[in-house]
Amino acid sequence: MKNIIKIHEADNVAVALRSFRDKEKITVAGDEVEVKGGIKSGHKIALTDIAQGENIIKYGAPIGHATESIAKGEWIHTHNTKTNLSDKIEYTFQQNLIHNTGVKEHRTFKGYRRKDGNVGIRNELWIVPTVGCVNGIGERMIKEFELEVGPNNPFDNMMVLKHNYGCSQLGDDHVNTRTILTKMVKHPNAAGVLVLGLGCENNGLEDFKEALGSFDENRIKFLRSQDVEDEIEEGVKLLKEISAAASNDRREEVPLSELKVGLKCGGSDGLSGITANPLLGRFSDWLIAQGGTSVLTEVPEMFGAETLLMERAKNEEVFHKIVDLINDFKSYFLAHNQPIYENPSPGNKEGGITTLEDKSLGCTQKAGISPVVDVLKYGESLEAKGLNLLSAPGNDLVASTALGASGCQIVLFTTGRGTPFGTFVPTMKISTNTSIYEKKKHWIDFNAGTLVEEENEETSLDRFITYITSVANGELVNNEKNSFREIAIFKSGVTL
Repeated sequence: MKNIIKIHEADNVAVALRSFRDKEKITVAGDEVEVKGGIKSGHKIALTDIAQGENIIKYGAPIGHATESIAKGEWIHTHNTKTNLSDKIEYTFQQNLIHNTGVKEHRTFKGYRRKDGNVGIRNELWIVPTVGCVNGIGERMIKEFELEVGPNNPFDNMMVLKHNYGCSQLGDDHVNTRTILTKMVKHPNAAGVLVLGLGCENNGLEDFKEALGSFDENRIKFLRSQDVEDEIEEGVKLLKEISAAASNDRREEVPLSELKVGLKCGGSDGLSGITANPLLGRFSDWLIAQGGTSVLTEVPEMFGAETLLMERAKNEEVFHKIVDLINDFKSYFLAHNQPIYENPSPGNKEGGITTLEDKSLGCTQKAGISPVVDVLKYGESLEAKGLNLLSAPGNDLVASTALGASGCQIVLFTTGRGTPFGTFVPTMKISTNTSIYEKKKHWIDFNAGTLVEEENEETSLDRFITYITSVANGELVNNEKNSFREIAIFKSGVTL
């Protein structure tokens, strides 16, 4: 196992892969360094003397500057480093595309081909409330349906996608709620959906149907609870109709080009940008070579690395979309009188991430090297195959929900500190280190910590591809086994 890693030849820091004692001597790239004061795993150590004001270089790029003189061997963190970032800046289109050398392998998985041509990796029954007031009614309906039908139903899983919204909202908040819910209703992982309303909410069923557009009337049903005497009885009747329509659903071989994955990280640590995030980047490039699609979000965690993404825009139109993506989110922060660079989180800092540049340069490793083909606004659906960017915050639940709503059948979620949650699509947890994998095997699905132990990149990627294919074929991930399913919708305005 390696003890320390220098990520890029231009770096003036290295990352500890274990804890070091004061005065312990280590060798990095042939140079001996004596540790001064000790350093924890995941944290940075100076490889040379660094003057006050000089840039701290990691991933081959500045992650901030020294606020005091730092001696070779000293710990580098928030006590002696500060971000270089500022508010809105002007960007210039300077394309720097890297050729994706991935080879198309003509692999397949077994999915559910829907009437509209989209493919699901699950065959689930969902109740989607138009308003939070009916969450409990939906749960009663599912229980009653299970009692009456028993195990003889065609569904992999049945659930209510509970939320707290749909009424007392104005402007963008109201639109966002309706948009995200309509996208979920038509998601290919759902074999059928009952849209459940109350009757007096501002997210009413008639407007909801209009926003939904065309849909399969055999698979998508509607119920307004205030219109009927016994809403449970009426709801179960509709669920039975959906079940009958789905009775002949079967998995079939489909090309991997039909797979759309969301890329997300949370509870990051100093190894996130070294193990798990680069693994997702290699997988993203491989999937795109197969004709598939990946989506990177968490816009505030692009700050400091956004120019690297802009250089990869497939053309100038996409470049300007990325500029708008970044500046619109900065405007959102400023409109609420909040600092743009109030990041990383306390947990991130404890794990060794020092500045937002440090976090962002590690975060964007998930996007590999492929060109950016399109940029989606919050609530928009995927149209272009390849690497897409999506407007959403860094919040785990909000961003993961947005990834699913855009059309991703699965979210790949890297973490160094661990998290149990999942959104309404399978949410696969990939650990950055073996320690959290061993401690939380009931949370973590795949261990990328082996990349700093005995496993090489090719072996790890092959193992990851095999596992993701098995999940696409129906193998459950931990959030599904634990029935941890949550959705959250972006909110920024007034609640009446």
